[in-house]
Amino acid sequence: MRIRYSRWDGTQRLELDADALLDAMSEDLLAEGDPWSALRRIFQRGVQTKDARVPGLRDLLEQLRKRRQQALDRYDLGSSLEDIKKKLDEILKTERAGIDQRLSEARATKARERLDTLPPDPAGRIKELQDYEFVDPEAKRQFDELMNSLRQQMMRPFMQGMMDSLENMTPDDLRRMREMLSDLNRMLRERAEGGEPDFQAFKDKWGDFFPGAESLDDLMQQMGQQIAQMQSLMQSLSPEQRGQLEEMMRSLMLQDERLEAQLHQLAMNLGELMPMDEMRRRYDFRGDEDLTFQEAMKLMDELQRMDQLERQVRRVQNPEDLDKIDPGDVERALGPDARRELEKLQQIAKKLEEAGYLERRGDRLELTGRAIRKIADKALRDVFARLKRDRFGGHRLEQRGAGGDQMDEAKRYEFGDPFLLDLRRTVMNGVERNGPGTPVQLAPPDFEVFRTERQTQAATVVMLDMSRSMINNGCFIAAKKVAMALAALIRGQFPRDRLWIVGFSLYAREFKIDQLPGISWSEWNVGTNMHAGFQLSRKLLASEKAGNRQIIMVTDGEPTAHMEGAEADFAYPPTLRTIQETLKEVQRCTRDRITINTFMLERSSMLTAFVEQMARINRGRAFFADPEKLGEYVLVDYVAQKWRR
Repeated sequence: MRIRYSRWDGTQRLELDADALLDAMSEDLLAEGDPWSALRRIFQRGVQTKDARVPGLRDLLEQLRKRRQQALDRYDLGSSLEDIKKKLDEILKTERAGIDQRLSEARATKARERLDTLPPDPAGRIKELQDYEFVDPEAKRQFDELMNSLRQQMMRPFMQGMMDSLENMTPDDLRRMREMLSDLNRMLRERAEGGEPDFQAFKDKWGDFFPGAESLDDLMQQMGQQIAQMQSLMQSLSPEQRGQLEEMMRSLMLQDERLEAQLHQLAMNLGELMPMDEMRRRYDFRGDEDLTFQEAMKLMDELQRMDQLERQVRRVQNPEDLDKIDPGDVERALGPDARRELEKLQQIAKKLEEAGYLERRGDRLELTGRAIRKIADKALRDVFARLKRDRFGGHRLEQRGAGGDQMDEAKRYEFGDPFLLDLRRTVMNGVERNGPGTPVQLAPPDFEVFRTERQTQAATVVMLDMSRSMINNGCFIAAKKVAMALAALIRGQFPRDRLWIVGFSLYAREFKIDQLPGISWSEWNVGTNMHAGFQLSRKLLASEKAGNRQIIMVTDGEPTAHMEGAEADFAYPPTLRTIQETLKEVQRCTRDRITINTFMLERSSMLTAFVEQMARINRGRAFFADPEKLGEYVLVDYVAQKWRR
């Protein structure tokens, strides 16, 4: 295999793999346990790993905002009407020059008088010049070209399939157009009344007007966008300019009042069936760069497309919504880089499914067992990464024994030790006792053997406080992360150990490790029933024969509930009976040789006093910890008790 390297120039794209994606989602999955919510946040915020970053939809929205603002700050929309006026002035100038060259004085005077009586506004001039018999062929050509261009721009929403024939429309063409609009309005009214019109029959008859429309919805979307484009242009002009453009449009309707009425009816029908208020928008242009009317209509089309794209982006809630965004639309609006970034976002859910981290069950996405194990491994890495940086010390136990791995340290031989002889130290002991000379005489006190580590099994219950305060204070996610890290540690390094997860609030219940990501707060998470938690933990540990049985409790508050038979008794502030019943259960755990280690996330005086009482009874450990460093204390203490010398 040959690998070729090149200098990094910023254009290379690093692909995200499924492991990196799952790592990026792990915090959100631990917080809520919902893949949909985690994916939604990834879509919105993007993904950042040590190797690559994919911008999210927020970045896309920001790019759209900037691109739109650049256009608004650059152009003067009103100049598009001035451009029409300038072209009309040029046409009249050409016509006057032609009159002077081609007509006698009497006829020229009469023609100039006709031109002198033209209205000053562009709409009035257009209306009058449509009935005017031009003298100069070039002026006639320029006027026809201007009219054709304006009709194509202004009437595109209604007659886009007839653009080429607008220049020379016959009375029969006008009659046919009115008939088409009448059929279209009838079909739209039927849809508005809840019916299902026969679109195929309409398409067979009038399909040449609307190429590309395969359904009534396609046709409505096509026309609605273009009508909204023209209405946005109108609203973005000043009132005076808007009036001029409206008059100009009337002049271009070929002086057919029935056609104009059908077009107005069409706009009303579309307004009832489509969110036209959402689609049309007033744009606040502040620039001073001139543009033609054709350029203005093209600019409005671009702005409308950006608005439509923005609406699509804001509605994304799941991978299916994201897949509906056309990468081509993104590229047209923001360029090829934005398209590539969108396509990467659209591949995220597919990559996770292909890697076996997500699976579809009906219309839902769920985490697989493999994904849960992967998240637990990441939790373990996160915890130990901080340990390495901070060099936090463990709680070493000096018990020595046999049966484990050999160490470099030696000791005097004692009866029962494995006879792993340290020959060098043994011989030197004989030489030091007898002095130089051969042979070396050895006696029992001279013998030294290598120490060995002693491995023990452990059975552990992690008791997670699921009360309202744990979740409101942001402590519960850290506690879940620790439990998952412990599970990963035991699975990878201590496969003979046992681990249970017990959650407790008003009551206590056991959770499987693959349920941890999905555990979240509910309205029943009131009270801190340590009594119930200890009872259930003691029951789980009772059947275990391991020499080390322990409970690791993570909490931020004193007990506020206890069990009275099968029912929980809640009171805040805690009653004396709750404290007493909880401490009695601590005594039962102590008699069963179960060690209780408590990690407190709150330093209230009442909690401190209670935990101190509990530690004196059980001789377990009590630690104060910040939620962010909770994992350090739990895991270091666990490993320190796991390996004994």
